[in-house]
Amino acid sequence: MRRRIPLRKRLLVRLLFGSALIAVCSVAATAWLAVTTTTSALKEEQGQDLAADNRILARLSGYAATHPDWAGVRRTVHDLADRTGRRIALTTADRTLVADSAPRGTPLPPRPAATVDPLRTDTYTETGAQLSGIDPRVVGPYRLPPAERRKLDALAAVRTRCYARYGLRATVVRTASGRPVVTAGDGTDPAGYGATGCEDGRLNTPTPTEERALDGLAELARPCLRKAGVETGGRPFPTFDPGGKDPLGDRYLLAKYTAAGKGADARAAQSCVRTARRTQLEPYAAPPAELFLGIGDQNPARFDMSPANKAKVVGVAGLVLAVTVAVTAVVAVRLVRPLRALTAAAQQPPELHVRVPVTTRDETGILAEAFNGLTERRERLEAQRRAMVSDIAHELRSPLTNIRGWLEVVRDGVVDPDPPLLDSLHEEALVLQRIIDDLQDLAAADAGTLRLHREPLRPGDLLDQVAAAHRVAAGAAGVALRTDAGTDATAWLDADPVRMRQALGNLVSNALRHTPAGGAVTLAARRDGDDVVLTVTDTGHGIPPEDLPRVFDRFWRAEKSRSRRTGGSGLGLAIVRDLAAAHGGTAGAESGPGAGSVFTLRLPGAPPPGDTA
Repeated sequence: MRRRIPLRKRLLVRLLFGSALIAVCSVAATAWLAVTTTTSALKEEQGQDLAADNRILARLSGYAATHPDWAGVRRTVHDLADRTGRRIALTTADRTLVADSAPRGTPLPPRPAATVDPLRTDTYTETGAQLSGIDPRVVGPYRLPPAERRKLDALAAVRTRCYARYGLRATVVRTASGRPVVTAGDGTDPAGYGATGCEDGRLNTPTPTEERALDGLAELARPCLRKAGVETGGRPFPTFDPGGKDPLGDRYLLAKYTAAGKGADARAAQSCVRTARRTQLEPYAAPPAELFLGIGDQNPARFDMSPANKAKVVGVAGLVLAVTVAVTAVVAVRLVRPLRALTAAAQQPPELHVRVPVTTRDETGILAEAFNGLTERRERLEAQRRAMVSDIAHELRSPLTNIRGWLEVVRDGVVDPDPPLLDSLHEEALVLQRIIDDLQDLAAADAGTLRLHREPLRPGDLLDQVAAAHRVAAGAAGVALRTDAGTDATAWLDADPVRMRQALGNLVSNALRHTPAGGAVTLAARRDGDDVVLTVTDTGHGIPPEDLPRVFDRFWRAEKSRSRRTGGSGLGLAIVRDLAAAHGGTAGAESGPGAGSVFTLRLPGAPPPGDTA
């Protein structure tokens, strides 16, 4: 009986409701996004994004600190404009244009946003700029040559190792001049760990280049110091700390050349040193420039919709909603029709194997094709299940009938249980055991519980073991058993040796049964790209082309009468296929009437043991 689906749970109603909700949310989100985006764009055009302004100013200050002029700044300006989406312009103090990201002729904003001067800056947050107002990236004559850098790097390495002996994790930071600075951990005090002996002062001693630059700075500062009345002479042991509290060497210079301590004399001396340093570094830094961003300092406009604009937004939203509902209704009806057909077919009894017509090529059509494919597979599996039950009954009936018959005649006293009779009964029991073991292996493979104990395995050793195990059977059948493992030393497998011997043993046993006396069976292995190919080739009567696709089916044998004259239960090749699949490989067969057969196992290769490449 067909169940009636409530209206609120029908696919069409839910699809319509969901589409309407999506349309409403999308319109509202679009309107909100438009307002927000417009307001943000206006703010950015008016230069309100202070974080971006600071990044631009820091980048241009860094350029000025490392270049004596603005000749090559155009690329930097355009790169910053592309990244930030802002207009960036640089001019001299008299408004002569240096570089501009806007097209030629575009007027400048009324006022500059900032002045780019690395010798007089209060926006750069590095330690050096905070103490002296000079961008620490202006190095000038303090830049160390390679030889002095290497010497200081060696001293820094010695101090780092010394800290490590005290359990301190040192960090090496290189300043703009190229001098390495070693710090012990995250602000860790070396004295607390007894590591003050590591600070021998050698790393903090000025190099010849730094001494020359400091001497020049002292010469420049001396007139100002004399005018301020600062005494000269200096302290006997000044401390040079370029990576800590004295990054530019101001305190070192004052301590070495003056006797200024604290108070007015110290402030006057520091002022003289800063003025002299700017004079010393001025040839190495670009001259001051005015920075213009966006459209100036005008107040950003707030986006506000008029009643007319609001009415337009509401009208467009209503129109979008109506169109969405109409289109969704049409699409939903077309979607529901094939789904109803699928539902009706699925509700039919399983034994009918009902199929549905495929009327579209969209997702619903693909679903219908998949449904029909499942129906066909279920019908085929049902037929195979019936055939398997019949085959299992047939395979178990013969040995059980023989065992029961002989046991009954022995019980009735017709024959005596002599050794030949017991050997025959034991052989029939082994046949039953072999069939049951094969069925267990197949069941484990189907359930994915087949356990594999993998280990590195050389194909040649595997072939020799299988050949040795079947040498007696081959000799009794008058068949030559050969192996050909090749000479490729890189051919290795990562496989379960027991399961691989079982798979190859089944192939060899099958080949020996179907090869007449005087024939040959050859086991071979070769490397094929990343795979290893194992083959079992016989010179038997071959397999007809119409039977070749079924050789790996369970309980299938070429003898239609299912005679036991050649032995086998029809499960050996099926086990071979499942074992190959469990190892990530495949099994195949090639044959022709009167041309023999070639059974192939293609398995993933493995690197030789000990090879870490």
